[in-house]
Amino acid sequence: MTTTPTPIILDCDPGHDDAIALLLALASPEEVELLGVTTVAGNQTLAKTTANALRVLEHVGREEIPVVAGADRPLVRAQHAAVEVHGETGLDGPDLPPARGRPLELHAVDFIAERLQASDRPVTLVPVGPLTNIGLLLARHPEAASSIDRIVLMGGAIAEGNVTPAAEFNIWADPEAAQRVFTSGLDVTMVGLDVTHRALLMPDRVEELRGAGRAGRFVAELFDFFHRFHEQIYGFEGSPIHDAVAVAEIIRPGTVETKRRHVEVDCASELCRGRTVVDLWRRTGKEPNANVGVGIDADAFVDLLVERVSSLG
Repeated sequence: MTTTPTPIILDCDPGHDDAIALLLALASPEEVELLGVTTVAGNQTLAKTTANALRVLEHVGREEIPVVAGADRPLVRAQHAAVEVHGETGLDGPDLPPARGRPLELHAVDFIAERLQASDRPVTLVPVGPLTNIGLLLARHPEAASSIDRIVLMGGAIAEGNVTPAAEFNIWADPEAAQRVFTSGLDVTMVGLDVTHRALLMPDRVEELRGAGRAGRFVAELFDFFHRFHEQIYGFEGSPIHDAVAVAEIIRPGTVETKRRHVEVDCASELCRGRTVVDLWRRTGKEPNANVGVGIDADAFVDLLVERVSSLG
């Protein structure tokens, strides 16, 4: 039985794992239809994340996918780039040429609203960077929300942080936007560090990719740079490919095990800024507002990632 691909918009801040998530989406046309790539300031400045999205698409010959730049700073806070993880370009490691193309002359928030309302099927939003664009969308185009099927985001954590002891980077970068998303009443799935840190891409699988053509070699070179941070900070033998897990969950539903729970974002405390306070044991009495990742089939995720990226040649 054939199924119709799920229309998605990937909202991202490339970023090594964002780039790999983009490749996974491109390599899965039977499961997802990529309507466009929108960018946000996060891992690097908006100019750099936008250029990186263009560079990745051009590297694999998919220039027809529209790229649209969005918010250049969080809703109320200063922008902070993750230079220590992703380098000065945001994609340090591979030797990619400068982007030849340009983003569309449109704001990402307006582009998302237009694509939502033009689609004959509900669209899944896949934000894998700070949630600024999605927060702005909900404020500026509330009428478009009815065309959102669901939001599958990479961000947050139940029990750990990666930018502070309390918070994951994407939520910490714009907690006000994240709180707006979690309280929107939409179908939200949170793919956080609790699951992405359990699904590591190991060196032996990286070597498979290195010999699997242009796209595989590109991912291997991304890993070579990206892995240094995870080895130094966590002592990991491999590296999590955080953002690709969110895409994998759309391609293969059930890759991530979720529980329906209440999530609130700390926007007030500097100590715990950006913490996703997940009511895992249902102690608050508040109604659940998100599907929270609590487990993952790590082998299935890595197998899918290697197989699909290798297929891009």
